[in-house]
Amino acid sequence: MTHNETLLVVKDLKVHFRRQGSLFAKPSVVHAVDGVSFKVRRGTTLAIVGESGSGKTTTALSIMRLAPITSGSVAMANQEITHLEGTNLRRVRRNLQIIFQDPYSSLNPRVRVGAAVRAPLDQMNIGLPAERDERVAALFRSVGLRPEQQHLFPHQFSGGQRQRINIARALASKPDLVICDEPVSALDVAVRAQTLNLLQKLQKEMGLTYLFISHDMAVVEHMCDEIAVMYMGRIVERAPRHAFFDHPLHPYSWALMSAVPALGGSRTRVGTRIQLKGDPPNPIDPPPGCRFAPRCPFAVSRCRERAPELRAVGPLGREVACHLIDDTGATPHPRLYL
Repeated sequence: MTHNETLLVVKDLKVHFRRQGSLFAKPSVVHAVDGVSFKVRRGTTLAIVGESGSGKTTTALSIMRLAPITSGSVAMANQEITHLEGTNLRRVRRNLQIIFQDPYSSLNPRVRVGAAVRAPLDQMNIGLPAERDERVAALFRSVGLRPEQQHLFPHQFSGGQRQRINIARALASKPDLVICDEPVSALDVAVRAQTLNLLQKLQKEMGLTYLFISHDMAVVEHMCDEIAVMYMGRIVERAPRHAFFDHPLHPYSWALMSAVPALGGSRTRVGTRIQLKGDPPNPIDPPPGCRFAPRCPFAVSRCRERAPELRAVGPLGREVACHLIDDTGATPHPRLYL
């Protein structure tokens, strides 16, 4: 396995939801995801971050084909999966699994946890019955549970243990790509680190590739190799982990990072705290220019008139969508480095 091999390619992905109007109002369209493109290299972790409503979870669900794709394309291991249906889609799902946010609602309370982990093997007809039993026992051991616990029901486990069961279920079919949708946000702080360390351990042992969805920048820094920042359905910055956390470029990235305290004190990681004013624009009627411009403390007239393209800047393989950042990666806000 090489980390230079591309596993997932997403091109100009759009997910628009049509809302029926009232008796006298016209139907409207919500631009949940509006032209997202990125690649994920095999064996690595790409984190997608942003506020609630930024479109990150919808992006993940559309890649899983659990949300309708309006336009654009998704390819896994050089296979186009955007329009697959039926048997062909089920065959692809063997290599593409998801861990959901809530460890409580994602398990059926009436189904023993061993049967829940085994279900993908039965549904996809993977292996012989005896081999499936062995696989389930091995998965329980891999996630730090005892094989004999597979006969218990979900209510007999803690939240952290339930999420381990969900992880085991996601890994049952030996997928190449695992989408982690806020996998630790519902867990106690003490359990989060254990779960994240488990995910990293399994990634190394099994050669897994993660698409990691989160709003928690500290969790993302611990997990990811690359990071993509979403705002209002679009990626506004993408960068390798060290480059991003050392020096974020987009003003929205600064706002996210300024909320993360530095170790050992109240000072933020990036210096001055940016307090964003107002709410994100209406996704039904987004503004014509940069969607962050109404809240950006540095916006000028062209920011409100023309949407910036996501483009490569600087020498570190990073991209940013901001008119005010030049091709070298110089930012318009040096006072924030204080």
